[in-house]
Amino acid sequence: MPVSDEVLLVRAAELYYEDNKTQDEIGSLLRVTRWKVGRLLAKAREDGIVRIEIVHPRARRSSLERELCERFGLADAVVAPGDGTPGVEAAVLERVARAAADYLQALRPVPRVLGVSWGRTLDAVATSLPAGWATGVDVVQINGAVGPERGGSTAASTAVTIASRAGGRATLLPSPAILERRETRLAIEADRSVSSVLALAGTASAYLYGAGVAGDDSILVESGFLTRSDIAALVARGAVGDVVGRYIDAEGAIVDSELDDRTVGLGLDALRAASTSIAVIAGASKHRVARAVVGTGLCTIIVTDEQTALSLLEAT
Repeated sequence: MPVSDEVLLVRAAELYYEDNKTQDEIGSLLRVTRWKVGRLLAKAREDGIVRIEIVHPRARRSSLERELCERFGLADAVVAPGDGTPGVEAAVLERVARAAADYLQALRPVPRVLGVSWGRTLDAVATSLPAGWATGVDVVQINGAVGPERGGSTAASTAVTIASRAGGRATLLPSPAILERRETRLAIEADRSVSSVLALAGTASAYLYGAGVAGDDSILVESGFLTRSDIAALVARGAVGDVVGRYIDAEGAIVDSELDDRTVGLGLDALRAASTSIAVIAGASKHRVARAVVGTGLCTIIVTDEQTALSLLEAT
């Protein structure tokens, strides 16, 4: 390209992208036609003189996101970028929660009924959602939460926050997460106040949930549903974590059928059959359960952090 043409090209690009001039205005300034200006701008992009970058987290899929989708057959993946402090679990959770909130806000079609679980991760996602993130979305709790400690109030506030910020209503599941006996669970699920919620949960067009660790810091231990010795026994059976209160092994199988029979809420088969099931999983402590979730069809979409994404890809 002659030097004079290159100077013209660069000047056209500067006027358009830096000075916000229209193509007509640039044509008048450079004494060329607006069609010539259009060709100059196109060539500036082709030659790499101008590079356009969209910086919104959902604007362009990263290589990690593409690899996750290809490797695990996911419909989508969101990897929250790191900020140089990958070992700080609270910072990781905050970034992933914001990414999940952004994704939910951009989700199309907008789910008319959204099924949600509860826990620290979902509570962080709810807090990150802005008012008006959607319109008229009804939220239904998909697993029990009412218990002796603080879990029930956390679950209620999570569902209510997500619904209220979308101008919808929240339907709560009025039951403990885990009961003492299978017979009690069957009786409670047969009650109209519970069965109607579970029926509504089964109609949800999208599900949003987290995954818990198989450790003493589990929200199910903190909420009083399980003891540390219960968790130790589950780990001895191969548990890597829980999804909607149901403990699974590395292959995504239930590790304790008797405990599962006492657990109230949607089963894992419902999540596997869903067309849109969004798992939000953050932090190094959840690498093993994240692998079980994405590797066994428990989600169609994962929202996670960079280190967890790398762990998933390195483990396969």
